Amino acid sequence: MNSPPLVAPIFPAGKEPLPPGFSEEEREQLMQAKKYQAWTNMGMESCVTKSVFAGGGGFVIGAFFSLMSSSFAYEDPLLRQNLSTRQKASEIFKEMGRGMWKSGKGFGKVGALFAGIECVIESYRARNDMVNPIAAGFVTGGILARNAGPKAAFGGGIAFAAFSAAIDLFLRRETPEED
Repeated sequence: MNSPPLVAPIFPAGKEPLPPGFSEEEREQLMQAKKYQAWTNMGMESCVTKSVFAGGGGFVIGAFFSLMSSSFAYEDPLLRQNLSTRQKASEIFKEMGRGMWKSGKGFGKVGALFAGIECVIESYRARNDMVNPIAAGFVTGGILARNAGPKAAFGGGIAFAAFSAAIDLFLRRETPEED
């Protein structure tokens, strides 16, 4: 039977045409792969997943920055005068580890908080534009500065929103095409 012109053909579930190169015996594997791909996409679009990845990335970046800055730290030779070389090295590595942990936690918290808030705002608004990072920056800055009072929370929100806008403008800019 011919379908009317300009109407897409309708196929029953599981009987859609196969992509080129696939046989009927491979249909079940293809359907299983499509199901796993749909689950993966759904998981990666989740606000929780985005927050976890941003928090983990923030932790790694914060720890790396702390490691780099500790390599430039001034070491007072008289501070550890009575310790052996092994004890000095042990103390230095412990301090580096504590600094990396503290800095990593801070960066991770900011990254997870910002990514989660931005994702929720984007999901609610159903748009991907400049309003989302600016609003998320304002809310994140306010949350991070909330313990210092309302003025500081408002100022932190404004500052973080401006920073978020600057970063997003830089990342969204059009690059000239080179031929």
